[in-house]
Amino acid sequence: MRKITLNIATSLDGFIEGPNGEIDWCLNDQDYGLTEFSDDTDALFMGRKSYELIAQVGLGFFEDKSLYVFSDTLSPNEHFGINIIRKANFLNFVQNFRQQEGKNIWFFGGADLLASFMAENLVDEFLISVHPIILGGGKLLFQPLKDKLDLMLINHKSYSSGLVQLRYIIPPKFDLSLLDM
Repeated sequence: MRKITLNIATSLDGFIEGPNGEIDWCLNDQDYGLTEFSDDTDALFMGRKSYELIAQVGLGFFEDKSLYVFSDTLSPNEHFGINIIRKANFLNFVQNFRQQEGKNIWFFGGADLLASFMAENLVDEFLISVHPIILGGGKLLFQPLKDKLDLMLINHKSYSSGLVQLRYIIPPKFDLSLLDM
């Protein structure tokens, strides 16, 4: 099954964009493992706002990926080359897509979309690049969850810029009743 990995930049205080939607605080002075990560993916899932942001600056890094934008407002006739997934179809689409042949899936962005994916337990891995800045306001990465979510750190890397990259998975659940006590 194809893995869905959230790969996203955040400030130290947990914001993915500043108070006015700005992302100019994101460090881009080096690769930060992005090329290696990208080579292992062939599809991007993102919300409408994330898509509009990258469409403004140019798709560049994403041109060789299949883009899936989850939106009820975008028109397929106006956005050629992307696949628009409607909210009513999102769960079935994602479950079926994960079963298809291909590389892993990069969940690129959208805090609202992320909340929907997390509510359905669709995110397998979290690759969070914590930038050495405190924004003090903006859009939080994680919205309130119904239940807590335990994560297991499987890797971390520090860069000379002060950026720290954290890789988490959801740990497997163990059936304690199977233990012979």
